[in-house]
Amino acid sequence: MTENKVQILPETQLKLERLKQSLTALGSAAVAFSSGVDSTFLLKIAHEVLKDKVIAVTARSASFPARELKEAEEFCRKEGIRQVVFESKELELEGFSQNPPNRCYICKKQLLLQIQSIARENQMSWAVEGSNADDEGDYRPGMQAVAELGVKSPLREARLTKAEIRLLSKDMGLSVWEKPSFACLASRFPYGEPITAEKLAMVGQAEELLLQLGFSQFRVRIHGAMARIEILPEEFLRLMQEEIRIRVTEQLREYGFTYVSMDLNGYRTGSMNETIDLDKPDGRM
Repeated sequence: MTENKVQILPETQLKLERLKQSLTALGSAAVAFSSGVDSTFLLKIAHEVLKDKVIAVTARSASFPARELKEAEEFCRKEGIRQVVFESKELELEGFSQNPPNRCYICKKQLLLQIQSIARENQMSWAVEGSNADDEGDYRPGMQAVAELGVKSPLREARLTKAEIRLLSKDMGLSVWEKPSFACLASRFPYGEPITAEKLAMVGQAEELLLQLGFSQFRVRIHGAMARIEILPEEFLRLMQEEIRIRVTEQLREYGFTYVSMDLNGYRTGSMNETIDLDKPDGRM
């Protein structure tokens, strides 16, 4: 019985080599590490080429589920990578809690400034982050902060796409290769709706429940006291099964939601961006 090998296209292999060369040229690096697919792959390759001249930097925050932090810590421990965990107090940042369309910029800039400071404290030449070539399409004000601060984006510079990163991760034996995409919990709020620690916890608990129930890709968007669940269309019928439907409804009410709904358009990234005007420089509605 032959083992199924992952087929890596020559073009993707060239991009991987380009990535390794660019990381080698940095000399040393502090990698913004969230335990997601992109940052895990980037950290693994950076550690491979830079050895002990790389550190992982992870934020502990209300917008970042404890589950993700635990996975980040376990990966670094297993790989023998030095990790620095710091407190990210985004709810204290001026403007963040008011949730303007450039909220991601406000948060990302402060986050990257902290990572750059940690890089300097640990004698690392560069701060690097894990955005990929696909991240240039959607409305992502956080990318402005990356550019302004001169933070390196090696995956994007190598033109690696999400699909290629997943494939390469699978080939390398990284368990995260099929991990669902994740974005910070603040992205579940419509722009203009205030963000609080209590509501972040409600969203986090609701998404943890869907994960435990085996749903593969989802978001729980919050609109006042209403939860709007986005799941893949092929999983609609499963959510509608009486036992699951009742459990989800009752649990979310326990978490603090008054109403529980399902979005008939299904899961999609950036659905909160559907309400903003991308032609305006600050994305105002």
